[in-house]
Amino acid sequence: MKFLVDAQLPFKLAFFLTGKGYDTLHTDDLPDKERTKDSYLRELAITQDRILITKDSDFIDSFYLINSPQKLLLISTGNIRNTELLVLFQRNLSRIIDLFKEYSFVELNSQEIIGHE
Repeated sequence: MKFLVDAQLPFKLAFFLTGKGYDTLHTDDLPDKERTKDSYLRELAITQDRILITKDSDFIDSFYLINSPQKLLLISTGNIRNTELLVLFQRNLSRIIDLFKEYSFVELNSQEIIGHE
């Protein structure tokens, strides 16, 4: 399983996922860094079979309208500290991974993890 972490999420999230053995890129790893266009992120996620992790709800529209990206993890926690976000991932990573076996769109908020059709 491979991940692509969008710019509004901390680089530490990518570092955490890499430390758990997952091939992970952050937009800071890309040539245009935080200025990387959404269209490029969608294309990269598809061509490299990566799950796009984002807070950007615009990706929900493209997921449903044009199936791009093909796999989406939406972080809908609102504004929380990076340390709190990392704790959420530490507690829920195995559940997130399991949900991606059944769903292509998973949402993580402060209370629950939801698999969307």
